[in-house]
Amino acid sequence: MTEEKQKRSDAITKGPARAPARAMLRATGLGDEDLAKPMIAVVNTWSTVTPCNMHLDKLAAPVREGVRKGGGTPVDFNTIVVSDGITMGGEGMRASLISREVIADSIELAVRGHSLDAAVILVGCDKTLPAAAMALARMDIPGVIFYGGTIMPGHCKFRGEEKDLSIQDVFEAVGAHAKGDYSDAELDQIERAACPGAGACGGQFTANTMAMALAFLGLAPMGAGDPPATDEAKAAEGARCGELAAKLAHEGKTARTFVTEASLKNAATSVVASGGSTNAVLHLAAIAAEAGVPFSIDLFDELSRSTPVILDIKPGGKFLAKDLYEAGGVRLFGKRLMEGGALFETPTVSGATMFEELAKADETPGQQVVRSVDDPIKKTGGLRILYGDVAPEGSVLKTAGYADAAFEGPARVFESEEEAFAAVSDRNIKEGDVVVIRYEGPKGGPGMREMLAVTAALAGQGLAGKVALMTDGRFSGASHGFVIGHVAPEAAAAGPIALIEEGDIIRIDAEARRIDADINWAARKAAFKPKAPNRMGGAFDKFAKLVSSASKGAVTIQPLND
Repeated sequence: MTEEKQKRSDAITKGPARAPARAMLRATGLGDEDLAKPMIAVVNTWSTVTPCNMHLDKLAAPVREGVRKGGGTPVDFNTIVVSDGITMGGEGMRASLISREVIADSIELAVRGHSLDAAVILVGCDKTLPAAAMALARMDIPGVIFYGGTIMPGHCKFRGEEKDLSIQDVFEAVGAHAKGDYSDAELDQIERAACPGAGACGGQFTANTMAMALAFLGLAPMGAGDPPATDEAKAAEGARCGELAAKLAHEGKTARTFVTEASLKNAATSVVASGGSTNAVLHLAAIAAEAGVPFSIDLFDELSRSTPVILDIKPGGKFLAKDLYEAGGVRLFGKRLMEGGALFETPTVSGATMFEELAKADETPGQQVVRSVDDPIKKTGGLRILYGDVAPEGSVLKTAGYADAAFEGPARVFESEEEAFAAVSDRNIKEGDVVVIRYEGPKGGPGMREMLAVTAALAGQGLAGKVALMTDGRFSGASHGFVIGHVAPEAAAAGPIALIEEGDIIRIDAEARRIDADINWAARKAAFKPKAPNRMGGAFDKFAKLVSSASKGAVTIQPLND
């Protein structure tokens, strides 16, 4: 007689002592057959507050069907989302990165608390994607991540021309309006047309960057995230994800089977080669930390030296995520990287290897979105890791769509995003300036806000690439220009960025990977008076107390040797 394999959920479903637990489970409609199968958490980040996640309640239905088809019993849980787009530029944006930790923690608590066997996690807005991977890596259970998909482009006839729109256009229209280039009516027209319905922001911004990265990491089935949110193919992909999660539970293949040094390199390569969001640097470091896999942000720099940008997609390119889907999707993009020798062969949650998945790519004749490694959009990758006087622990420069040039100019120093935005709105920033926004780091913010409102306003004034901007905070995936984020140590940790003064000449050398300034650092440090912490109470203060440096992923898990 074959011995029955032990399941995690046996802790709540088997034996006389578990009769009370079974009694409560039976009240939810579960019967003997359901309790005998692996219990699969269907974790949903559904919310009506943002188009990125507002359709995930409907997509949960085919996911549950897939779980049942795969021989599992679905159990639903919900967690939160904080919309980056809605909170951008305000106090609420401080909650965004903190929400990543809360989402990961809540998934862990629900799954471990109920001794569940596996999980399917439905994700949409930016922080829900890395949080899902962090939770799976932390718990090391079988699991699949299902991305709800991109929004379709907005559209309007603007000044006589037909124009596709994304949320990036709205932020940049704010800058153009402040400059006087757009009227109130024109800003209103773009606002009303930009977001037509469900789905995450439509360029290679953070959500689409991370959806792609998770496919190359092996935790999201290749192709499942590609169909736009409103596409008919999305439900079938949800069912596939549910079935795969049940299959992984039966096989006992856990998340750390897939999260390895090789798969993390594949994920980082996808970010670099697509001109993706700088946030991926932070998030992949966090996922690696949760999985206990060695990882350095220097990997992005190494890859950028040898990996070209082959995806012509916004914010640095011309097309949107739905255009990539129509061209052949993430598989086609990956196939080009594979053909160029840029990827490692790794396992994936689909059961097929990475190269087997990419071999299935179907290219649409005449597509112009995906290029080859031999005929790239840009010969070097979209990210640089800069060190130097100003950033001894590193910083992240996004170069996609801009030349890898040096930049030198006087510092324009601001103690918050609001101060910088006001200066930009008043048109007090001039070509050649180096805008420094500090005390916006993980601890100092707290919460490491994104600076899209500032970068978009600069772009709207025609200054993208003509001024440099650096911060210990973050940039949205929609940001473009000569922008440097994640400067570490941050100002709140008495990093050198806290010592810069108005008018100091800052030198940024993208090729040499340095940010320097001719400053008597010792004298400045001796005269430095720390700024009082921005105490906000509750979860914000807890995060500020626990969070690590941005160079380590800004995680709140504590090292085992502490």
